[in-house]
Amino acid sequence: MSFASQVRKELCSNTTSSISKLRAELYGMMLFAKKFSASKITFKTENNYTVNRYINLSENLFVPLIEKTSTLKAKKNNTKLYTVNFIDENDCRRIFEDFGHSDKKISLRINWANIDDDDLLSSFLRGVFLSCGSITNPEKSYHLEFCVPYKNLSSDLCRVFEEISQCSIKASVINRGGVFVTYIKGSEQITDLLTYIGAVNSAMEIMGTKAVKQVRNNVNRKRNSEIANIEKVAAASAKQINAIEKIMKHKKLESLPDDLKDVAYLRLENPDMSLRALGESLNPKISRSGVNHRIQRLIQIAEEIK
Repeated sequence: MSFASQVRKELCSNTTSSISKLRAELYGMMLFAKKFSASKITFKTENNYTVNRYINLSENLFVPLIEKTSTLKAKKNNTKLYTVNFIDENDCRRIFEDFGHSDKKISLRINWANIDDDDLLSSFLRGVFLSCGSITNPEKSYHLEFCVPYKNLSSDLCRVFEEISQCSIKASVINRGGVFVTYIKGSEQITDLLTYIGAVNSAMEIMGTKAVKQVRNNVNRKRNSEIANIEKVAAASAKQINAIEKIMKHKKLESLPDDLKDVAYLRLENPDMSLRALGESLNPKISRSGVNHRIQRLIQIAEEIK
């Protein structure tokens, strides 16, 4: 089951005895569905939990004549597209007008009288998500979106998010092939919205996934840093050894002062040892900067050899 389907399943398991909340949820599902007018009400979804939720709410609240059909959308994973139509046009008009809409209005907009408090707003947005919402797997990215058929309706949805008092959500809109996509990015905004509409477990899963990703990223950064340091030390050591071998090749090492010879031989014997460790191995011991000073003198001597 995809993460989006998991969210839908959780939302559809929401139980309440409040008629006003159920009505607000159904209003969100219908208003943002395929077709919502006085002559036709059509709802489409690929999710079995969602279609059953829609039918149950419709039958319990309005008792319309319903026709449910399904078509195979993708043979590969046996995905079905469920379509629910209200057969009787009188039912469509009755429901359309019951939600405070009129076919005399040119543009379909949210009737705010149906969602005039926070509890109804939450139920309404749950219905909107079930109707046209989707969310990416948090393992990949943090992105939640609503595909809305009308520009004004999309603008109204952005305003709904601004009306939520419990959390601060900023939505944006883009036109994608004639469909207005209202989207939210960022794990905090998405988890806040999911919690608000009733998908608490899914919100917690996103937070858990984010925590695991942060730990994994920190480990990777530390590992990459350690690898970079090792490569840096190896490159520096190779340069030092090449310089010492060049001095030896020209038989000049034995003529150098003892402090330089000691560091040279110790470096040849311990190519992977750090400068600090080299200093600790000398007798008497010297600091890292002292070892580095002697090493640089050896490199300079090697560069002066023609």
